[in-house]
Amino acid sequence: MLNYFIRRLGYGVLILIGVNLFTFFLFFSVNTPDDMARLNIGGKRVTQEQIEKWKSERGYDKPLYWNAKEEGPAQLTQTILWERSVSLFALKFGRSDARNAVDIGHEITTRMGVSLRLAIPVFLLQVVASTAFALLLVFFRHSRIDFWGVVLCVLMLSISSLFYIIVGQFFFSRLLHLVPISGYAGGLDAVKFLILPIMLSLLARLGTEARLYRAMFLEEIGKDYVRTARSKGLSEAAVLFRHVLKNALIPIITSAGSYLPYVFLGSLVFESFFGIPGLGAFVIEAITGQDFAIVRSMVFLGALLYIASYVLIDVAYTWADPRVRLN
Repeated sequence: MLNYFIRRLGYGVLILIGVNLFTFFLFFSVNTPDDMARLNIGGKRVTQEQIEKWKSERGYDKPLYWNAKEEGPAQLTQTILWERSVSLFALKFGRSDARNAVDIGHEITTRMGVSLRLAIPVFLLQVVASTAFALLLVFFRHSRIDFWGVVLCVLMLSISSLFYIIVGQFFFSRLLHLVPISGYAGGLDAVKFLILPIMLSLLARLGTEARLYRAMFLEEIGKDYVRTARSKGLSEAAVLFRHVLKNALIPIITSAGSYLPYVFLGSLVFESFFGIPGLGAFVIEAITGQDFAIVRSMVFLGALLYIASYVLIDVAYTWADPRVRLN
């Protein structure tokens, strides 16, 4: 187990270095610090003095990769690459490139709590609802319930999440006035702002996940151990819950685990449309404003969470199937 974690840690560091360098090179192959200064200062007439001042305030007045004016290690450390990208490995996110130059680390810490309030209920409900719905369809397989259930799944996965948002806001907020159309409040008041995006997000993912789980359960239902369980006199419900579900846990864990990074990073679409100040909305604002500092930080954090999630998935495999060994 220890060797496995050491090896995964090494792979993870290499992946993070690659993602970080690729993001940095890609951005600065398109933009220069002068372009960034003009964009953030705004206005039709931007003087060179304003550009130099903006670059100096944010550390973009230094060379990108190598500072020939310095000596020793400072030739590497006194560069934009070191100060704006290498520092991420110490989780030093710095300040944004926007006019107000907000503290990115503080924003991430503050907004992550908001995103978790939305994403954790969606994650838990999605796993439970998709599994239960798929088991129901398998229990009534080759019947009208199974047929129309599959049709419903196909319809749900064929519809864009934007459609669910627009219809949900119009019906539940405009017509029925049950919940606010957008916005957010702290404390218990957050419930009335989050209940609609939680339900719509669950509905948008239910068709895809339930159809996938149904296919996995149907594959398991035809195996020898299931026929043996039936021959012992077990009911169909007992076979499904005690045998089929248990043996299908690994693909379910894989599917659910791949969603874990979004639990922390938030939902880009739902947070933006419902005015929820989470990390998803934070990323959208940064992309719209071309704030490289925030985009760079969120890409790095996303890669870190993906690596951590797949390590957790492997550990969960050992819990689901004792035959799995991490070497």
